[in-house]
Amino acid sequence: MTAAPTTPRPPGPPTLDALARPTGGLAMVAMDQRESLRTMFAEAGVDAAPDRVAAFKTDVARVLAPLASGFLVDREHHGRLAPLLPPTCGLIVAADALRQGRGGPVEDTGLDEAVLAPDHDLAGAVALKLLVIWRRDARREARVALAERFVAEARARGVLSVLEPVVRATPEETAAGTWDADAAILEAARELSPLGASLYKAQVPHAGAGDPGALEAACRALAAAVTGPWVVLSQGVDRERFLGAVRAACRGGASGFLAGRALWSDVVGRPDVAAGLREVSVPRLERLVETVDTEATPWTDR
Repeated sequence: MTAAPTTPRPPGPPTLDALARPTGGLAMVAMDQRESLRTMFAEAGVDAAPDRVAAFKTDVARVLAPLASGFLVDREHHGRLAPLLPPTCGLIVAADALRQGRGGPVEDTGLDEAVLAPDHDLAGAVALKLLVIWRRDARREARVALAERFVAEARARGVLSVLEPVVRATPEETAAGTWDADAAILEAARELSPLGASLYKAQVPHAGAGDPGALEAACRALAAAVTGPWVVLSQGVDRERFLGAVRAACRGGASGFLAGRALWSDVVGRPDVAAGLREVSVPRLERLVETVDTEATPWTDR
C-alpha cells in the first residue's frame, strides 16, 4: 500500500498541510453521500437501512482513510467515523443542507445550521465543506452570498473551508440547446473561487473524456480561472477514466482530488464490503495517490 505519511499533524490553526501529502498534493476520500448513497444501494438491489449505510461508511473509513490525506464525512456519521481516521488523515465535515428528492440529483443547497451552531462539536475536524449548485438563474447572487457566509463561518470556527460548485443548466438553456458545461465550470470558478475559500473543488472539464492532451489543456484553462489551490471531484466522470482525469488535472495545475464514488461505488451491495474495498478500491486509491505525489501542483504553489 502507498500509505499516508506517519508524522502527526502540527498543532495550531490549520493550513492545507492538514489535508496534504508530504509533497503538498491532496489525495482525499469523500464519504459524505446521503440520498445519493441510498440510491446506489437501491440500484444494487440492497436495502438502504440506516445500520447498513453506517456499516458501509465505517468500512470505507477503516480501509481507505489510512491511504488518504483527507476524509470527508457527513454530520450524521461524523461521530462514528472521526475516531477511525489516523492522525495523518485530515477530517472534513460537510456543512451543506441538501435539497434533493428521493432518488434524484441535488437541486439546491443551503448551510446546515446544526453544523455551524457555536456549541456544535466538530470533534477533530480541520475543515468544513459546502456544495453549491451553480446556475445562471435568479438565485445566482444569493448563492454567492451563501458561499461568502460559509467561508466566514469556517474561519470563525478556526477551520478550513472547501467550496464545491457543481454547475447545472437552467431549463431555458436546456430548451435552447445552448448549455456548455465546460464554459459554465470556468465561469463558476471565476465567480466563486475569489471568495476566499481555503480550497476550491471543481468538476473535471470534458467529464474527463477525450484526448488526454486536450483534457490537460482544458485543465490549464481551469487553473487560470481558479484563484487559489484546487482539486477535482469525480462526479460525472466515468470510474475507469478518473485516474487519467486526475493526471490531466494535476498536470494542468490542480493539487489533487477529493473523490468518493470513483473509488468505491462498485463495491456497494457486495456481501463483504471490506474485502471488496481491499480488492478494488485500495489499488485505485494507491494509483491516484502515486499520481498526486508525482504530478500534482503543491497547494503552496497556488
